[in-house]
Amino acid sequence: MVKKLIELAKLVNSDFDGNEEVEITGVANLEDAKPGDITFLADARQLALLDTTKASAVIVPKKVKDAPLPILKVNDPYLAIAIVHNLFATRPFVASGQHPKAVVGNNCQISSEISIGPMAVIGDRVIIGDRVIIHPGVVIGDDVEIGDDTVLHANVIIGHGCKLANRIIIHPGTVVGADGFGYAADQYGHHIKRPQVGFVQIDDDVEIGANACVDRATFGYTWIKRGCKLDNLVQIAHNAIIGEDSIIVSQAGVAGSTILGTGVILGGQVGVSGHLSIGDRVMVGAKSGIHSSLPDNEVVSGYPAFSHKLWLRACAVIPRLPELFKDVRKLKRHYKEQEKS
Repeated sequence: MVKKLIELAKLVNSDFDGNEEVEITGVANLEDAKPGDITFLADARQLALLDTTKASAVIVPKKVKDAPLPILKVNDPYLAIAIVHNLFATRPFVASGQHPKAVVGNNCQISSEISIGPMAVIGDRVIIGDRVIIHPGVVIGDDVEIGDDTVLHANVIIGHGCKLANRIIIHPGTVVGADGFGYAADQYGHHIKRPQVGFVQIDDDVEIGANACVDRATFGYTWIKRGCKLDNLVQIAHNAIIGEDSIIVSQAGVAGSTILGTGVILGGQVGVSGHLSIGDRVMVGAKSGIHSSLPDNEVVSGYPAFSHKLWLRACAVIPRLPELFKDVRKLKRHYKEQEKS
């Protein structure tokens, strides 16, 4: 792919300085860029880095006045370079059909525009849309529905009855639709399994990382709404609902029947207890524990979680605790001596 700089400027809605006819053939970082590449600079204070790059053009913050090479000026260089990079990374879909070593069940409705890799197994009554890529070793249960332009990477498992919409990406080893974790104890302490008869619904433009788990509902559905991004090793329990455009970072877990609002961000290793309601645009710092519902726009950290600003102040005190403890002991001795006298 070859694009002129003026075309990329229009794509990211930027101002530019330099030769608009410069041809761009790829994207790279500042250090590795070569002639023909476009790169980016996120921090205007690091402008000196542009003196050594071999890139043909660079995306910079709008506050940058000039540079030794053609520049595109934007409000958010990270966003702009992501848009440009996606343009160059896009490859046309090629339908390779069904591999001879793939297994497809009975009464399926599968588009002719599809690629099914070797050792993939597809159950009965499965519906699969256009331009879907199913990599080797994928297992799709009975009665699953998959929309258009979806990619299931190697060894993904989609349990029976789950519903996937359009433009979904699921990375290797992830399991969607395993049984939720539900048991009831009898008078002897024996655990009786509660049947998990619901399903998982995943809406458009969701991406799920490697080795994540999204459990099916006990009844009804577990729902991952439009635009959510789940990192590797994320656990979503039965009947949870994850709001639109939420981001859940690696090793975080959401317990059963908890509802996350729109645009929620959970940092790495966050744990969210069950049956809670987390408001829109809530941000939770890494390794925090959420034990109660949170209103819209809260920013929290800690275990248990509380105001992020207060948590930062508390963290600043922790290294001083030994010294403070010594001071308290001295004060106590002094107080006792005063009492004696």
